[in-house]
Amino acid sequence: MRDTPQAVRDELTITPPHRELLDQILDKWSLAVLNELCERPSRFNDLRRAIPSVTQKSLTATLRRLERNGIIERELLSSRPVAVEYRVTPLGKTLRHPVDVLLGWAETHMPEIENARTRFDAESELA
Repeated sequence: MRDTPQAVRDELTITPPHRELLDQILDKWSLAVLNELCERPSRFNDLRRAIPSVTQKSLTATLRRLERNGIIERELLSSRPVAVEYRVTPLGKTLRHPVDVLLGWAETHMPEIENARTRFDAESELA
């Protein structure tokens, strides 16, 4: 079959830069942070309280990765002591729809996924 312009557009290509970006924005902590920041800008300690299972080190690393990718921004607040507030950028807001689509897919297919997991685990125990 010849490559038509449509076939080339429909081909799924995940390059190393794509993989790196997806790993950084779709990991457990990034999604939790984005979920919080989509609601309202927050300070670091507000995020720690909202996501109690994240460590300070993991939260710091997650915020840095999201900021590096242009998904969130940090703003120095002119208060005493100086504080930092994080907010989703316009680019970060464009992630909402694709993430909602993925979550919708997961919700729709969760019974099938659970059945597949159960079958796999049962077969693994027999092996």
